[in-house]
Amino acid sequence: MKFDAFTAGVALGGLRSKNDIKLLICYVLSSINQPLSKDDIVSVLQENDLANYFEINDAFSDLIGNNNICQCSPDSSTYVITETGKIIATQLDTALPISIREKAIAAAINLLAKVKRENENTVTIKKEQNGYYVTCNVSGGTDMNLLTINLFVPDSKQAELVKVNFQNNPDLVYSCMLALMTKNPDLVKSALEGIENHN
Repeated sequence: MKFDAFTAGVALGGLRSKNDIKLLICYVLSSINQPLSKDDIVSVLQENDLANYFEINDAFSDLIGNNNICQCSPDSSTYVITETGKIIATQLDTALPISIREKAIAAAINLLAKVKRENENTVTIKKEQNGYYVTCNVSGGTDMNLLTINLFVPDSKQAELVKVNFQNNPDLVYSCMLALMTKNPDLVKSALEGIENHN
């Protein structure tokens, strides 16, 4: 196999061929079958040490140029796989090690779940004179809000930390608040177990 890609930041067993990196991008988009942004794809591959950052960006540009992937719409920042890209992914999906494929797909699925959580459970940060108000909303579905929490924090770093922790697990935040407000021993126990498992 021809190793023609930079390998900085790539774990043992990661991709070292430009064609393999292109294939993996097609494989992820085809398997997930959901629009993803370029940043999403880069983060999925790079954060899991599957390929070099610069090589991923080059591969992405090549795939666009060859019409293997395309924007969902002219003003969209998300991409989908084209029919030619699907053919590549289908014909060559056995060329990549199964461990690489499974790792990439698992990471992409986690990414989609994160995006869904963030879209459904919103956080707004508002700057005030002496700090920041952080408003967290737990969604109960369409046109239904289960919980709104307003927190005041002294600086932007704490505001961002609250946002990240909330959006990582809004269900746990809701469970903890419900346990606290109802003083139900079973809910308290479940909430504490959830906190321990999340850490």
